Amino acid sequence: MSKITGDVINVHLLKRVLQYVKPYRAIFIYAIVLTILLAVIAPVRPFVIKYTLDQYILTGQYQGLLNMTILMIVLLIVQSVIQYSHTLLTNTLGQSAIKDLRIAVFNHIMSLRLKYFDKTPIGQLITRTVSDLETIADIFSEGLIVLIGDILMVIVIIGVMVYRDWALTLMVLLPLPLLMIATAKFQKAIKSAFQEIRIEVSNLNTFLQEHITGISIIQYFAREDQEYRKFHKINSRYRDANIRSNWYYSIFFPVVEIISAMSMGLLVWYGAKSILAKPLDVTPGTITEFLLYISMLFRPIRELADKFNTLQMGMVGAERVFKVLDTQETTTNTGVLAPEYLNGKISFQKVWFAYIDQQYVLKDLSFEVESGQTVALVGATGAGKSSTINILNRFYEIQKGTILVDGVPIQAYELNFLRKNIATVLQDVFLFSDTIFNNITLNNPLITMEEVVDAAKKVGAHDFIERLPGGYQYNVMERGATLSAGQAQLISFIRALVYNPAILVLDEATSSVDTETELLIQKAIDNLMSGRTAIVIAHRLSTIQKADLIIVLDKGEIMEKGTHQELLKMDGYYKRLYELQFNSGGIAAV
Repeated sequence: MSKITGDVINVHLLKRVLQYVKPYRAIFIYAIVLTILLAVIAPVRPFVIKYTLDQYILTGQYQGLLNMTILMIVLLIVQSVIQYSHTLLTNTLGQSAIKDLRIAVFNHIMSLRLKYFDKTPIGQLITRTVSDLETIADIFSEGLIVLIGDILMVIVIIGVMVYRDWALTLMVLLPLPLLMIATAKFQKAIKSAFQEIRIEVSNLNTFLQEHITGISIIQYFAREDQEYRKFHKINSRYRDANIRSNWYYSIFFPVVEIISAMSMGLLVWYGAKSILAKPLDVTPGTITEFLLYISMLFRPIRELADKFNTLQMGMVGAERVFKVLDTQETTTNTGVLAPEYLNGKISFQKVWFAYIDQQYVLKDLSFEVESGQTVALVGATGAGKSSTINILNRFYEIQKGTILVDGVPIQAYELNFLRKNIATVLQDVFLFSDTIFNNITLNNPLITMEEVVDAAKKVGAHDFIERLPGGYQYNVMERGATLSAGQAQLISFIRALVYNPAILVLDEATSSVDTETELLIQKAIDNLMSGRTAIVIAHRLSTIQKADLIIVLDKGEIMEKGTHQELLKMDGYYKRLYELQFNSGGIAAV
């Protein structure tokens, strides 16, 4: 990944950012043209004031003064219109390019494997997608184009000053080396401060995301005070970083004003001396003109360091954003098969899988599930049950072996087709802050209300949904906070049913509901699994006794497999689990 080092802007990184400007090149060109116009128009007003002072005010010509006043008003209006258009165009350009880049980042994040999210804090990704992208927008609205305009204005003003009077110009520019030294030191210091601010913003977002999401755990264990102290430290570091950057500004701007005053003082001293010695060479109008030039000259010079740092911070943000875009941890979608339907036959052939290299959680896994059959996975926590489902969906890639669906390796299927045909109902149901209808259809326009209602009736959820305010248009709020665990689980069943999958996965789907609700959805599960291949993970062995095949896993290996009765006759691992659970009143976890 490219880096920003020292005071040099990485040209390759800047070119990459500018790729997102291509669709808006017309706006970019107009902005550049207006930038040039502003630089050219800037020196005109001081010259008009000089001419007015020398030719009309000092000579008492009222009509000429009136005419020049009207001319200056027109110049101000023209300059204001150009400045307004310039600001509007640069901001439009920045936000348009960032809109496209943010979409690209979001789509890329959606394509990343779950493995990437296992090791990347969500708050960090939020920072990349929101805050860091805004700093890239500043490249256009406050950085690159404005920086070009300031440099161009400085060149034009110095050129005009030299043309008008080189001796006065030399006097004005004498303190300039001091300004250049101060600017260089400020630029280096403020860059470091800005980088620290970006780091602390990322830390702050990560902390907030994790702790707001896990607020129930914090409150369950009365950790509010401890977490408050942690947040106070992070927030204090963020405050200190901002104060440091403001301190640098509070030093730099007064220094610039002092140097600017030195230029004015030298100008007035030298100009007054010249007027007294040779009145015809330097006039009061010339002194006034150069005083205005000094103000116009030092303003962009003063802001150059700030704009350069805005550009650099945009580059820092771009580097972080492109690091996400360059992440190759995506599931390779090389498959093209998308038949009209799947029968749902599943075959695992000597499958080995590890989340971390060589630390296998599934070892030499082999089994077959015929179309329409139900297979149950049983085992202690960490046995590899959920991992089996994850690799079937290609959320993670296996290291060795083959997984077949209808006799075809899963890599041969188009990825979206494969996942649409494997509906998964998880123990921890995730609902978006949206209506029940949209949570069921996931905004799929092909699924009608009639289909949703029909599925809800089959699952046994229609009545409770109708009792809610708004029925299917009821907003469940974030993570389904306004629903019970059982109600959320029923909605996840409806969601699975309306997508009409060939393969159904129930990952401990009834473990978080009460006995009454479990009885309610048990019949729905039978309807849901009818005609479909099903993989069931259950803590409660009572829910899997009807399975066509039960596979007992331990530390990623198959210990036993068979029907419920066959496994009991083996008098082995499964029977011990069964007896342990039912002898303890059916509450033991498996």
